[in-house]
Amino acid sequence: MTLQRVIEHRAAGRWPAAEAAATVSLDYDDRRRRRLRLSTDQGGSVLLDLPRPTAMLGGDGLLCDDGRWIAVSAKPEPLLDIRAASPIILMRLVWHLGNRHVPAEIRGDAVLIRPDHVLAEMARGLGCTVTETVAPFEAEGGAYGGHAH
Repeated sequence: MTLQRVIEHRAAGRWPAAEAAATVSLDYDDRRRRRLRLSTDQGGSVLLDLPRPTAMLGGDGLLCDDGRWIAVSAKPEPLLDIRAASPIILMRLVWHLGNRHVPAEIRGDAVLIRPDHVLAEMARGLGCTVTETVAPFEAEGGAYGGHAH
């Protein structure tokens, strides 16, 4: 018996979400793959078999070779929630994270990154507070292509 193959990715709003036959909950790393065996939240298995690595976000859709759609969900994972007392301190933090090419989810009042004790100490040194949390991670996609938010 062969696995159903996922042959296409479409961004949220560009696929018939009401037709989703299953969902897959994937962490940040697994939402940036080309080929991977996936377990659906309903207990099935499919083979992600895309032509190139693709950045997926929660709400995106995956088309299987049998015509079924699977919804992508961003799986909660350990993160650092970093906050600052002022916008200028938060901007300095974001500059330093960007200078290190660190995947980051930028919110109006906080930045979320994956756990890293060196970056946590750097943030504290800039005057930020750092709190461990568990949440879906939707890092910025980059200004030169990839997945638009």
